[in-house]
Amino acid sequence: SLAQAPRAARPEGVWQSCFLEAPPGLALCALLEALASPRSVRLGEVVEVLEQFVQEGRLSAVMWEVCQQQAQAGSPDLQEALLSKIVCLPDHVSNKLQGKNPPIFFPQNYFPFLGGAVIQVLQKISDSLRGGLDCSISFVSHVLGKVCVHGRQEEILSVLLPCLTDLTKSDCIWQRICWRLVECVPDRWMEAVLLGFVQRAPGADVLSRLLGNLVVKNKKAQFVVTQKVLLLQYSHTTVVLQNLLGYLSLDSLRRALLVKVLLELLETWGSSSAVKHSPPEQQQYISKAILICLSHLKEHEIESCREELLTSMMEGVKCHLDSSLPQIRCLGMIVAESISSKINTDGPVLKFQVKVIMKFMSGHRQLFETAFENVCAGSFPFVWITGERKNIYTPQTNSYLYFFYSDDDLIPYDMSEDKELKVKAPVYIRDCIEVLAGSEDVDKWETTVKALESLVRKNPAATREVSVELAKILLHLEEKTCMEGFGELRQRAQVAVLTTDPIPVAQYLTSQFYSLNYSLRQRIDILDVLVLAAQELSYPKSHGKTKHSDAPKPSIQLLPGSDSSKDWRRIVDERIKSKTRRFAMGRSQVEVAAVPNEFSSVAGHFFFPLIQHFDRPLTTFDLLGEDHLVLGRLVHTLAILMYLAVNTVAVTAMGKALLEFVWALRFHTDSYVRQGLLSCISSVLLSVPKEHLLEDMTEELLETQSWLGGKMGWCNTSGFVALVFVQCLFNCDGSSNV
Repeated sequence: SLAQAPRAARPEGVWQSCFLEAPPGLALCALLEALASPRSVRLGEVVEVLEQFVQEGRLSAVMWEVCQQQAQAGSPDLQEALLSKIVCLPDHVSNKLQGKNPPIFFPQNYFPFLGGAVIQVLQKISDSLRGGLDCSISFVSHVLGKVCVHGRQEEILSVLLPCLTDLTKSDCIWQRICWRLVECVPDRWMEAVLLGFVQRAPGADVLSRLLGNLVVKNKKAQFVVTQKVLLLQYSHTTVVLQNLLGYLSLDSLRRALLVKVLLELLETWGSSSAVKHSPPEQQQYISKAILICLSHLKEHEIESCREELLTSMMEGVKCHLDSSLPQIRCLGMIVAESISSKINTDGPVLKFQVKVIMKFMSGHRQLFETAFENVCAGSFPFVWITGERKNIYTPQTNSYLYFFYSDDDLIPYDMSEDKELKVKAPVYIRDCIEVLAGSEDVDKWETTVKALESLVRKNPAATREVSVELAKILLHLEEKTCMEGFGELRQRAQVAVLTTDPIPVAQYLTSQFYSLNYSLRQRIDILDVLVLAAQELSYPKSHGKTKHSDAPKPSIQLLPGSDSSKDWRRIVDERIKSKTRRFAMGRSQVEVAAVPNEFSSVAGHFFFPLIQHFDRPLTTFDLLGEDHLVLGRLVHTLAILMYLAVNTVAVTAMGKALLEFVWALRFHTDSYVRQGLLSCISSVLLSVPKEHLLEDMTEELLETQSWLGGKMGWCNTSGFVALVFVQCLFNCDGSSNV
């Protein structure tokens, strides 16, 4: 009533002191009621008193009053009303003043001020407990929870966390107060408070000091830590993961949850469905969490779950290597190597050709960020530290980074007088077969691999006698030494053998593609060799030169001794030059000598065996199942072979078979396979003559047109072009009955 009365009817300063000296809870409720009243004639004075109420620390008095009432079973309704008024005070003022708030009521100013008030109340609670008096902390917990769930974690925790970090360093009572502060937060607000602490704690040891065994006592907190943050969300930084998993590792009661979390992460990591359908960012996040967990495990904990780790590793690495994305395969290799090194400390471990030379240890903030961001971007991290081994201490993580070292700084031996021992290159093809099949001489083996391609091309007759045997040796040939460019040399030798004797070698390679006991890498090698050989066979070996005729050209013969001959020629040339208009001056046309297309007679041997048995699953090879990476390479290979078969006799039959193949796979779920199907359609349209397309493949083209038209949601540019091509093909032929 004082706030609503005219100014002349009230003593100056009396009514302000009423609010500042009255019981703080009732005073706050009365001020906010006066602020909200439509009959308030002195709104500015009400706001002024409210501002003074906040600045003089009356908010801490309100919270302390409620804490004492809770110990004596105070009114729950009044406590709930005060909670809403304290947390939403900036909103109440802003709604009434239409945004023209005093600075103290700006959220960025008010909530840090409220954090300071919370610290004052906690100090009073600490003094009360030390004096043997009873009080409750739950109201302060409710204030903290409601502020955090309203999205003001940063403002209040920027004041609260540093103070609690200092106060809990050596005081057990403050540690218990902090534990109780978080434990009393209601479950509906627990996630916001817990994430605020985890994201802003300066380290796992500080987080352990602030939270205690919260995850063991509170089911909601346990769900947030072990499930939601690790398995359902993936936007948190590596620092958050390190804080969270380090917190689980710092107490014997919480370490059981660490092992449980690791097994659940590995279950998700090893799920083929998760690898196929989850985004790469989430798989990167889970991989980082697994590696951090592994770095915290102790020997007896590894021993207790060794079988589970081994099973998860085998299932997970298979799922990742089956992926068509290079970064996913690389992540699988890194995690599998780390698990293998943990469970096989004395025996052999997994080693992949991934050039990551940094060891993943505990507390590596910068290490994790660098390695995994580069891997998921598609490039592998190369970090070379020369000289002695480097132990770099990082105060932010209180740990060491261990790097491998290089031998670049070692003193070299004096080798000025040494002479290189040269091994003679083989001269005969059969000598090459003997060396590659079983020789233990490493130098001789390397020399043979380097010389094999040129030797095959120089001796086609000798190569044809042993072509299939040589192709078999090259297909199974493995690198014995760290030979530079071994894969390329082996592939070029295979291509040389295949182009020298196409039919029997192509029959052998295509039959082995669907055989047992071959790795996916070998099957992909077969496809690559077939494509390169077909490309070489389809191109002309030499280009013709300009033909010069020896027949005499017609010309005007001048009598010898004529003095005017030169003048006559000059006059005629000038007249011709002045009367002639030249639009371009270029080289004379070069007549290319016609050469046969060597791929024409063998195209069917390359193409049809590959397309026959794709739907027959084997024990270790299932194209329509898990081996979709090889299926994608097969589809792209068939598209290239189809394109190279242009103007060949078998092109029509090949096109018809390829369209039927595309129709069988049109609903495949992998994008790489579907992209290859569009390439197949484009190759058919480019290679098969138009009249054969319309006469022999009308039904297949209509089905393809209908399919492309109905699937334009996922078709890319190639699919759109193919659809337009098919439509133009039908529309441009007036004689067609379609």
